[in-house]
Amino acid sequence: MARPSEHGVTDAAPARAAPARVGGWLALALLIIVLDQLTKIYFNTAFQYGERVNILPFFDFTLVFNRGAAFSFLASEEGWQRWLFTGLGCVAAVVIVWMLRRTHGQPRFCLALTLILGGAIGNVIDRVVYGHVVDFLLFYWNDWQFPAFNLADVGITCGAVLLVLDELLRARKPQA
Repeated sequence: MARPSEHGVTDAAPARAAPARVGGWLALALLIIVLDQLTKIYFNTAFQYGERVNILPFFDFTLVFNRGAAFSFLASEEGWQRWLFTGLGCVAAVVIVWMLRRTHGQPRFCLALTLILGGAIGNVIDRVVYGHVVDFLLFYWNDWQFPAFNLADVGITCGAVLLVLDELLRARKPQA
């Protein structure tokens, strides 16, 4: 009888089944990348830098550029951070694809990795093409505002939350 590995993958699973399953996850990552890039192209062409259009009392569309990472970390540096974050995004993408191939039997974990993969590549494309990340979603309340972000950031954040949830649920699962 086949034994599941520590990652939930059955040792006797057909070797040809993994690429098909990984292909589905990669297709979802590609969809995230395409949606992310299309929205960024729209805001880059329809808005002037710094322009804001109010949508709700706490939400605006805007156009801002981030040369750093989350919350503009290292944004004020001289430009080297562009290549650092591009390299980190590329390394993360390679590691995630490798992990997807090894853990294809864990749908929640794979979905989390896929969301992060799509977001990471979306922001890497911005850094390579524009030299910065294009952000356009802005939430605020009175004088407080959350840093602007984009769909790639949504994917990364949702993927990270799902990774934590997956680990918590896995830790609570009784061992066989």
